[in-house]
Formats: sequence, structure tokens, C-alpha cells
Amino acid sequence: MLLQFVALLLPGFLVDLLFVLLLVAVVASILVAQWMSERNTKMKIERAQMQRNRGLELMEKRMLRYKSGHGDVDSSRILSLSLVDLVEQLKKGSLSPEMVLHVYMEKSLEVTKEVNCVTDFLSECETQVQELKKQQEKGLLYGVPISLKDNAGYKGHTSHCGLVHYLGAEEAEDCVVVQVLKRQGAVPFVKTNIPQSMINFDCSNSIFGQTLNPHNHKKTCGGSSGGEGALIAAGGAILGVGTDVLGSIRMPSSFCGICGLKPSGERLSDLGFLTPVSGMKSAVSMPGPMARDVDSLALFMKAVLCDDLFQLDPSVPPVPFNDEIFTSRRRLTIGFYDTDGYFLPHPSVRRAVQETKTLLEEAGHKLVPFTPPRIEFALNELCIRGFFADGGKTLVDKFRPDIVDPNLKQQMFLWKIPNIVKKIVSYFLRPVFPRIANHVEAHSGCSSVKDLWKHYTAIKEYRCEYVKEWRKLGLDALLCPALGPAFNIGHPGKLFGKSTEGN
Repeated sequence: MLLQFVALLLPGFLVDLLFVLLLVAVVASILVAQWMSERNTKMKIERAQMQRNRGLELMEKRMLRYKSGHGDVDSSRILSLSLVDLVEQLKKGSLSPEMVLHVYMEKSLEVTKEVNCVTDFLSECETQVQELKKQQEKGLLYGVPISLKDNAGYKGHTSHCGLVHYLGAEEAEDCVVVQVLKRQGAVPFVKTNIPQSMINFDCSNSIFGQTLNPHNHKKTCGGSSGGEGALIAAGGAILGVGTDVLGSIRMPSSFCGICGLKPSGERLSDLGFLTPVSGMKSAVSMPGPMARDVDSLALFMKAVLCDDLFQLDPSVPPVPFNDEIFTSRRRLTIGFYDTDGYFLPHPSVRRAVQETKTLLEEAGHKLVPFTPPRIEFALNELCIRGFFADGGKTLVDKFRPDIVDPNLKQQMFLWKIPNIVKKIVSYFLRPVFPRIANHVEAHSGCSSVKDLWKHYTAIKEYRCEYVKEWRKLGLDALLCPALGPAFNIGHPGKLFGKSTEGN
């Protein structure tokens, strides 16, 4: 109405000029808003980088101060100890928690200068060590310095998931697993790098950049617990905490040559661990240990599965670690396969499976062939469709104030495609590239609540099918390939956009 009134009062050319000016004003406002948003993003990234640098400088100052007051320390001997031996010497008093902490501080600084894996120094660690010495009872991880994946909540520090969206928000308290670890005497001292959004098995983000594989700097260390894998593999930590949905502990462990465990769903507490897609129930995220050997993983689980955990998070079944089963020497029935018929492992990986099978048989165990049921269905229809049940909208929203990491651009392109377009593209691709077509279509997610309920039902039925086959063969464990060897940097993102997921 206002424009019509103005048009009656002004000559035609002035009306046209007014429209042009309004259009210019709108465009200018959009450009200014975009510029301000980008500027704000860059400022947040710069502040985070400065904070990280200050933390590393502080860690170095404290380490040098300790060294100057305590003479020569046999760092190489301490770093060579296994976790079990380290705990034993700490409890006996032949090593002090301060000494071990500062030795690992020095080594982690050396490692991160090489591969860029540490993102935060948890400066409270020295105070915690002093408090530990006053305690009468020594926990199972007394005095052990540990590292944490970035998304593990730690009081007074930020968990950012590699996204600018979360920068600046400090955690009000430690996550439940960290609280339990502290009660068992562990000393968290650093947090480590992850891929942007954690939906990738590379390890790079727009805030802290690329983490390298310590064995080969042209290779990725894996993701999303990649910083943990790199730090532990290079000796900068003896025990770390990662998280895993679809391989985020297991892939870095494989790529970096260490050991890792994703516990069964709901076995540990995930309270206080940040995720960019909260509420997703199709694939269960679990925190878990990463270390140099299996005995260390077992000691972690024994320490965490205690009354403190069950009281802090009543949703976790109160089932403590069964040491009798772990140390049992009884003959096991172990299923095995060196390919699932969908993914083709590298020849070296298949050879490793066959060699391990032979060693297990020589040790007296029974090895039986096992074929995982309906792998492509489980991957696309259960995992990916459930993970992206909303078509990726929740995840894409988290990127809005961010600079998309180059390693994720192909993934982002797939996530941003409207669901109807994904379905149309998959329809035309299916006759020629059925595997890619099924993968793309799965990213369209669930179309309704009714569809989501059907999806949950399908997951339940598949679990029953899997367990039925497992029990039919009487299996105790399963031997199968891990993804590997480590990929070249940048390649995981390209594979994400074409064939498979890896968080």
C-alpha cells in the first residue's frame, strides 16, 4: 500500500529509482551481514588458537620449572613402561605422580609440535596430583596421566567438536566417565584434536587444522578420535579416552597401530560427551579406551565399571568388570572372516586375519567361518539412514557460522542436497551404480515419524538376526578385518561423499 501511494505521488522514473535503491539496500544488508558473520567466525577461531597456544606455553613453562627443580629424570624409562607396570611403580612409590605427569607433558609437547594433536592443556592437573598424594586409598589408575578426546566434557574447558558453533561455551562439570577416572586416580592433562563435526575418519578442522599420522606424515591418523590415536602412538600419552559411533575409536587405532575398544551400547556413560547430532539412537555412541596394549584397555574398563559410575549415571546397567572371564584360559569358539562380501580389505589386512587365525588355532581355540548378515542393508538402511534421519538438517545447521574444512566439502555437498533430489539422483544412478545409489538415497533419512518407527523396528529385528546366528555357532568372539592401512590425508572425505561413512 505504501509503495502504491508513493507511485501515485512520484513520476515513473523516480519510482523505478526508488525500487533500485531498495534493492541495493537489501543486497548491501545481506552482504554486510555475511561479512560480519565471517568476521565473527574468524575472530572466534583466532581466539581459540590463541588460547590453545597459551595453554601449550603454560604446559611448557610448568614442565621446565619442574625439571629445573628435580635434576635428571629418566624419561625414557618412564615412557617405556606399560600401563600396568607404571601403576604398580606409582603405587609402590618408586615413581611419583608429579614426575610421571611432567615426563608425559614434555613428551606430548614434542609430539604435538610434530603432528598437531593437542588442542588444550588441562592446567588443573598439577593441583589434582597434589590432592592425590593426600588420599589414603589409591585407585586403580593412581597417578596415571591420561588424554581426552575433545568432546569429553571437562569443567572450565570447551568441547567444540571441531565446530565454531560450540566455541566459547565452557563446561559446567566433568563428564561422568572423567569424574570416575579421577576418583580412580587418573590425571587428565590434555585434550586432543578431531575432524570437523566428528563425521569423518580424517582428522582436520577449521580451528586447529590437520593432525598427521606419526608414522607417516602423508597419511591421516584416522578419526574421529584421531588426535588420541596420534598422541598415544607417538608416546605422548599412555592412556586416552575416545568415543565411537561407527568406528571413531577403531579406525584411528588401526591407522596408528594401537589398541582401542568401543564398548557395547550403554555399557559406559555418555553423559557429558558433546555430539553435533544429539538424540540420534540408530547407532549408539560410546566412550572407550585407547592405549598401546590390550591389558591397558582391560585395566581402564575395570577401573571405570565401578559403583561410582553406576551411581553417577543410573541408566548404565550395574554390571562390574568380570576379571574371571578376562583371565580365563578356557578354549574359545571364535568366528572369523577376512572379507564381509561388501568391503574388500587390503591384501595385507586379509593376510593379518589369516595369520591371526592360525595363531589362535595353534593356541587351542576353535575358529569357525562367520558371515555377517546383510552388510549393505545394515550400513545404508540401518546406520546411515538412522544417523541422517532428518536428511542431515541438524548437522548442516551446526556448520552455518563455520568455515567448511576442505576435507569435508564433498560430504557437505551430499548433506545439503534436498531429500527429493537425493531420491531422484539415486533412482537414475541405480541401474549403473547401484552401490552409490543406495548410499545417496540412505542420506535422505526418514520421511516421517511413522517411517522412523519402522526404522527402529528394523534395527531391533536385525539385532535379533545377528544374535541368532552368533548363538547358533556358539561364538565367544569374532575375528575380522579393520579398515587400513592408513589413508592419504584428504581421501576419507572423498570416500564419504561416494561410498561409506566412518564416524
